[in-house]
Amino acid sequence: MSKHAFLSPSASHRWLNCPPSAKLCAEVPDQSSSYAQQGTCAHELCAYLVEKALGRDVKDPTENLDYYDSEMQQCAEGYAAFVMEEYEKAKQTCPDPEVLIEQKVDFSKWVEGGTGTADCIILADGTAEIIDYKHGLGVLVSAESEEFGGNPQLMCYCLGILTMFDGIYDIDTVKMVIYQPRRENVSIHTMTKDELLKWAEDTLAPTALLAMEGKGEFAAGDHCQFCKVKATCRKRAEYNLELARYDFQMPDTLEDHEIDAILMKVDQLASWAADVKEYALNQALQGTDYGHFKVVEGRSNRKYTDEDQVAKTVTDAGYDPYDRSVKGITAMTKLLGKKKFDELLGSLTFKPQGKPTLVPKSDKRPAMKNSAQEDFKE
Repeated sequence: MSKHAFLSPSASHRWLNCPPSAKLCAEVPDQSSSYAQQGTCAHELCAYLVEKALGRDVKDPTENLDYYDSEMQQCAEGYAAFVMEEYEKAKQTCPDPEVLIEQKVDFSKWVEGGTGTADCIILADGTAEIIDYKHGLGVLVSAESEEFGGNPQLMCYCLGILTMFDGIYDIDTVKMVIYQPRRENVSIHTMTKDELLKWAEDTLAPTALLAMEGKGEFAAGDHCQFCKVKATCRKRAEYNLELARYDFQMPDTLEDHEIDAILMKVDQLASWAADVKEYALNQALQGTDYGHFKVVEGRSNRKYTDEDQVAKTVTDAGYDPYDRSVKGITAMTKLLGKKKFDELLGSLTFKPQGKPTLVPKSDKRPAMKNSAQEDFKE
């Protein structure tokens, strides 16, 4: 096991919050997923379209992308357009800004073996901007964080940028951007060089040293989501089982501060319970006997063996086998393209009031006004 392998910048949110998790995760083999492979394809397409927009001689990778589809094309085109917009902004203050695509960066001054690959870097006099493409749909990614100020992965990359280019561009400000089109999310956070370096010296370097040695305190939280040992972690179990002290009282018997404490953990509790069940199922399928549980075949619905033959058979019998309906907005946007969709159907769409949802105050959405709450009740 390479001692350099487990302090990756993409997992820095986890190991910075829970240093000893790094060594445990390094002992578990990586498992690729279709989502990860789809993301890899999207990044390759994004890189190509930006390079092409910059007038560089690059080869179109589309025919070799296993997960390519119209949505990926649309997302990548939006990303390329955004990068070019940022490039044009940089030209306003710098005569010769530089755009680097898929640039390897080295921040090993603070993290032993610390390297990564930045999707896009725009260098201008006094400023370095990093734009990170996220194709994922499940988790909203922010360029900011309550714990560290900025996104720790991008902060690590920015440290690598300073190491390589500060002497050339005299960088005093770093701009971090998350571009996540499938969540309609463009998140931006700016830091001074001094703020970034202070974080690197006071937080990143000492915590990385602890993680490298397998030391530090285990800690549970939202950073557990992509941890390889999250299902069997005792600290995470203790964290979630704290809710048991409320002894499953009825909500109306709890004090407001108790409900507040439960709400802070209830989503993570549900996630933890699901992780434990999934882990237990996989273990049971491999022969583990949990005593009070057994593996059974779940319910399933009948499916056609050949839909084309079904349609032909029903049509020949004199019936219409098809349901006809207007495509949904997402599918229609894919069909027409966003610009054409807005041109043709913009006046024929509306956005109804969303269902009230209770979220942490750190959520960026504005709170509903009392009048809006009353309207929903009515």
